[in-house]
Amino acid sequence: MLQLFRDVYRYRELIWALALKELRVRYKRSVLGFLWALLNPLMMMIILTLVFGSIMRFSIDHYAIFLLSMLLPWTFFSQALSYSVESVVGNAQLLKKVRVPKLVFPMAAVVANIINFLLSLLPLALLIVVLRFPLHWTWIYLPIPMVGLFLFTLGSAFFFAAINVFFRDISHIVQILLSAWFYASPIIYSLDFIPKKYHIFFRLNPMLYVLNGFRLSIYYGLLPSAGSIAMSLACGAAAVAIGFGLFRRYQDIFVFYI
Repeated sequence: MLQLFRDVYRYRELIWALALKELRVRYKRSVLGFLWALLNPLMMMIILTLVFGSIMRFSIDHYAIFLLSMLLPWTFFSQALSYSVESVVGNAQLLKKVRVPKLVFPMAAVVANIINFLLSLLPLALLIVVLRFPLHWTWIYLPIPMVGLFLFTLGSAFFFAAINVFFRDISHIVQILLSAWFYASPIIYSLDFIPKKYHIFFRLNPMLYVLNGFRLSIYYGLLPSAGSIAMSLACGAAAVAIGFGLFRRYQDIFVFYI
């Protein structure tokens, strides 16, 4: 992991430039441009609030806030993974012509999406105020789960981007995996709704620990336990160690397969 930090610092300007380029391409020829980074989550929040606040009522108070507290970080994870899995293969022509550090491509995909995620927290805070839901002081804790989420996402991005170089089916498999993973994670429901005898299976899901801090801080106004914080950061660190380790081991032969 120390090598990753060195490489990220060394190529930080290139990573930032590629991340901004990806955002510009994403909003190219759009009249509102980068404003969609705010408008997309805002409109999604309005729709969810109307649907779950007026049409489909759940026993959970302010279900839209309950849902969004985990849905927004999950959306960052799923979008970052979807973009990064093709990041190396998608830059094949560049890699064949110029000597470029390969790690910058999945890294830039994750950075671009975390910018969107951070911007999406602004309309969430606005929605909370409009709905007169408590804006808990525990929001100041959010940088901690963000670190765990960023590390876990980055590790996953390196892992799948590397495998996709050799097996192009991975990009399709990832989409199926994300769909199944979404429903296996307590995002649209609370773990309390699941019979206790099945909790052991849910606790094998690393996203339970990675996302838990967001709901606790935003919806419940609570701080997670030290054990929960440790698990979140440990999941992120383990993902980076495995993902970057695999990526670094095979990156020198990527050019022969893309």
